[in-house]
Amino acid sequence: MTSADAAGGPPAWLRRVADTAAGAWAEQAGRWSPPDDTARESAVLLLFGETDGRPDVLLIERAAGLRRHAGQAAFPGGGADPGDDGPIGTALRECAEETGVDPAGVEVIATLPPVWISVSNYSVTPVLAWWREPCEVRVADPTEVASVHRVPVSELTDPANRLQLQYPSGHSGPAFRASGLLIWGFTAKVLSRLFDAAAIAQPWDRTLVEPLPTGPALRREGRGGS
Repeated sequence: MTSADAAGGPPAWLRRVADTAAGAWAEQAGRWSPPDDTARESAVLLLFGETDGRPDVLLIERAAGLRRHAGQAAFPGGGADPGDDGPIGTALRECAEETGVDPAGVEVIATLPPVWISVSNYSVTPVLAWWREPCEVRVADPTEVASVHRVPVSELTDPANRLQLQYPSGHSGPAFRASGLLIWGFTAKVLSRLFDAAAIAQPWDRTLVEPLPTGPALRREGRGGS
């Protein structure tokens, strides 16, 4: 995995993700498309940066009191507002509101095809971005966010931190243990697809399947992270 280029632009592996957005990613994401136009528009920011030369991605832990997705690790984001001017505007606004990220320091690289979240009927557009000028992050809206984390990509691609979770429906999906978070569902699915597209995924034991935990274990696997 390479770091940012000399001019401070996105690293080569992140550019590869953008290059595949209209190819392999789009083909896969087409299977997740909303079935009709009744889904509510939303967007998330897939914000990658570097800390001491180590690539990382910005994730939040959602507040425990939320009606949907309480306590889950997630990308910053949310529902579209009338003045957002598209998914990029939504993703940047929501990230700023939730974590204090300054949008002026973010370079948007690509807008990926939307993914339908059936349980909430959201059509979620992932916005891939490079954190050109990182700033301090914090819990800017405690009603929405419990904690904010810059999770090293090396932790996420480490085979020891990867597994599959089996849901009550019987289906299973990718998951990660990193920075004290249990990352699953939509967020884990997107990260897994991104790492495959960027050719930075390492072989991992896909036969390791655990049941989806319940209660506090569903939200956190320790108190690590920042």
